Amino acid sequence: QVQLVESGGGVVQAGGSLSLSCAASGRTFSRYAMGWFRQAPGKEREFVAGITRSGSSTNYPDSVKGRFTISRDNAKNTVSLQMNSLKPEDTAVYYCAADESRWPASDFEVYDYWGQGTQVTVSS
Repeated sequence: QVQLVESGGGVVQAGGSLSLSCAASGRTFSRYAMGWFRQAPGKEREFVAGITRSGSSTNYPDSVKGRFTISRDNAKNTVSLQMNSLKPEDTAVYYCAADESRWPASDFEVYDYWGQGTQVTVSS
């Protein structure tokens, strides 16, 4: 198993930036593709970024492409999400997730392990 803990959420004005971090413990971190998801009240959990086990490839939906950047440091067992040009519609609880597949899937049901989430609020 792997345990995941997110940090870095908060309140930011529209157009601002936030950086989220997810610390992993347990099994070898590099075994897992990692994803970031978000969930706003009354909405389904939404994929926002994914990264392969080695970090060589990333995956983003069009809604955040060019604004969000995912990265990982396998030596430090961390995965990060840099969010720029934030919009009020980015407001949600953000979760990191781990999956033993080679490619970071956009379907949240694929992921086996989840953090507790961190709140991001973007004010207009």
